[in-house]
Formats: sequence, C-alpha cells, structure tokens
Amino acid sequence: MNPALSPSAFLKDTSGGALLAVKLQPRASKTEIGDALGAELRIHVTAPPVDAAANEALVRLLAERLGCSRGRVELIRGQTSRHKVLKLHGVAASAAWAALGPG
Repeated sequence: MNPALSPSAFLKDTSGGALLAVKLQPRASKTEIGDALGAELRIHVTAPPVDAAANEALVRLLAERLGCSRGRVELIRGQTSRHKVLKLHGVAASAAWAALGPG
C-alpha cells in the first residue's frame, strides 16, 4: 500500500464508528488488502461471489485486521455489488487506518 496515500477518500468518521468504501475482488489468488482505487480501498478475497461467501470473507478479513468481532463490521451497502460500504462500529477512522493501512 502506498504510504503517502490519504485515507480520507475511502474512510470517514461517523457517529458510532467509521464508514469504509471498498471495491471487492472475489476469486483472487490470495486474500489481501490492496491499494486505494479512487474513493475506494481495493480488497481481494479468494472466496467466490456465491451465497455471500465473498462478503463473509471480507467481513472476516476486516474484523481480523481490526482486532474486533465480526459483529462490529457491518456491510451496509453493496451486498450484490463489487462496490461496498461497511460500517466499522466503535472504530475511529484513524484507528481503522492504522490497522488497515501501510506498515
């Protein structure tokens, strides 16, 4: 990930947590958090986009990286799209960037 990248394009503080805009690539060769792509953070998962498997893999990955339960990572928009918005309950944007960003 580009260390000079500003997360403000895809990560915003809201009441009760942060909103994260994601472009999800299912059926990738490995599960990883990639670079920003415009106003979205690119994330790759190995799961296929069938029966919400890719969405579940995304939630699992984010919860693991943030060190929180999966219940605190909520998919609020884009259930059937590659373009998604997730709410990270109880997580500030700066803390999310520290966990998901470079380094």
